[in-house]
Amino acid sequence: MNQLNHRKASARLQILNPDGSPAAGRSVRVDQVSHRFLFGCGAFDAVELMKTQDEPKQAFLRDRMEKWFGLFNYGTLPFYWGRYEPEEGQTAYTETMAAARWLREKGVTVKGHPLCWHTACAPWLMQYSNEEILRRQLERIRRDVSAFRGVIGLWDVINEVVIMPVFDKYDNAITRICKDLGRVGIVKEVFAAAKETDPDAVLLINDFNTSKAYEQLIEDLLEAGVPIGAIGIQSHQHQGYWGLEKLNDVLERYSRFGLPIHFTENTLISGSIMPAHIVDLNDWQVDEWPSTPEGEDRQAREIAEMYTVLFSHPLVEAITTWDFNDGCWLKAPSGFVHQDNSLKPSYEALRGLIHGEWETHETLVTDAEGYAAFTGFKGSYTVSSDAGSTGFVLENDLHKQLVLNL
Repeated sequence: MNQLNHRKASARLQILNPDGSPAAGRSVRVDQVSHRFLFGCGAFDAVELMKTQDEPKQAFLRDRMEKWFGLFNYGTLPFYWGRYEPEEGQTAYTETMAAARWLREKGVTVKGHPLCWHTACAPWLMQYSNEEILRRQLERIRRDVSAFRGVIGLWDVINEVVIMPVFDKYDNAITRICKDLGRVGIVKEVFAAAKETDPDAVLLINDFNTSKAYEQLIEDLLEAGVPIGAIGIQSHQHQGYWGLEKLNDVLERYSRFGLPIHFTENTLISGSIMPAHIVDLNDWQVDEWPSTPEGEDRQAREIAEMYTVLFSHPLVEAITTWDFNDGCWLKAPSGFVHQDNSLKPSYEALRGLIHGEWETHETLVTDAEGYAAFTGFKGSYTVSSDAGSTGFVLENDLHKQLVLNL
C-alpha cells in the first residue's frame, strides 16, 4: 500500500475548446506549482529586508530569500513581544506587515510566532500589576491578530507553557500571571482573545517539552474548551537527531488527540553535537560553531529521513525548520545554506523531495471526449498547451471542465 495516498487526489479533467467543444486527442501538460502541505522555515530575514536601507545588505538578503523560496511555501514571522514592541506603543508593525504581504504575494502562507511567551517578553510590562499585565496581554493579542487578519491566518498563541509557572531563571510578566491563573487558566484566556478576534485563524499551542506533561496539558485544555487548532511540537535537535524510535513515539502519543500536528521548530545541525549534559540549550554559549563536511552529509540524511516520516503521517500538516542559514540561534550550523548563502547538501536533499519525489508533473493526451485523468499530490496546478494555460486546485478528487485556447 502506498503510504502517501493521503497526500494525493485524483483528477478527471475535460479540456474544452473556446467554442465549448471537447479538445480531443490533444497533448496537455499538468504541472504542480504549489503544495497543500506546509513546508516551512523561519522567515525572519523578510522583516529585516523590509527594514534595512543598506543596499548591499538588501541584495544579500534578497539572494538568501530567493533561495528560501526555492524550497518553502510557509514562513514564520517574529512577534516576540519584547522585540515587536520594545517600548510601549512603538511596534515593528510596518516592516512586519510589509514582510507578511510580500511573502503572501510570493504564494507563501504566513504564521506569527508567538503572541504570548514568558521568554523575550516586553520588559516594560514589569511595572504593572498582574491584573494590568493580563489586560495588556489580551489587548496585545486582539490588536495584532486584528491588524494582520487576512494576511496571517496561523498563530502560535502561547509558547512553552509546560515549564510555567515553575520557570525561575528570571522574573518576567507572563510567569507572574501564570502563577495567578494556572497553566490552563492563562491558555484559556489568550486563546479566547485570539479566537474572538479572528474566528477563522488556526491557533496553535507550542512546546519543546514532548513528555507526558505536555500530553496532560493538552488533555486539560481540551476538557476546558480551549479551541486548539493544531498541536505544535518543537524539535530542536542540537544534541543529536531524535531518530526513528523517538520520532514515531512522539507521533503516536500526540495522534491520540486527533488534531493536526505541526512540527513548528525543527533543528538538525551539521557540526559537532552539543554535549548531552546541557539541560537548557541556551546555556551552551560558544564563540563559533562550524559546519563540517561530514556533519553536512549527516544533516542531509537526517533531514531527508525525518521529513519522509512526517510527510507520511496523516495528521502532520506542517514542518517548519527553524533556521534557514547557519549561525543563527546559539550560532549553530543549523541551516540549509551557509552564512554566505551558499547551498548545503541538506538544501539539495530537501529540494529533491519537495520539488522532486513529492511533486507531480505529467504530460497527458485527451481522449475522444476531451478527458484526461491523473493522480497527483494535493496542491495548485496549471494545465497548459502551447496555445494557453489555466489553473486549478487539487484538494480532493476532482472532476472539472477547463477551457484552453487550443
